[in-house]
Amino acid sequence: MFKWLFFLMIIIPLIELLIIIWASSYTGVPAMIGLIILTGAIGATLARRQGIRTLRQAQISMQNGQIPGDPIIDGICILIGGLSLLMPGFISDIIGFFLLIPFTREIFKNWLKAIFQNMINRGNAIIYRRF
Repeated sequence: MFKWLFFLMIIIPLIELLIIIWASSYTGVPAMIGLIILTGAIGATLARRQGIRTLRQAQISMQNGQIPGDPIIDGICILIGGLSLLMPGFISDIIGFFLLIPFTREIFKNWLKAIFQNMINRGNAIIYRRF
């Protein structure tokens, strides 16, 4: 897993930088800087709205005595999506929008649930329940 993380931390920013340089040769540097700032602002606004909505859902679940599983996974997706939109680059923007839009977020949520379930089944994760 750490090999993939290292790969992503090195290769993805390099690809992002190359795409930004290529696109700015067509649009110009000021337009590219404006686009980067615009996507960051849109990302921050979307992440804030979705985050507040998810926090409310988690509070309602806890008030009803339920474990807020889905809101927690939503929160993880929103955090990753918001951070992705704050980073300059087109690939990270696509990933960020994908994670912030609720109906496309479901695909990633199902993938995360499968990963968590696999970790639990293999004994790599321990769940504590307090009654």
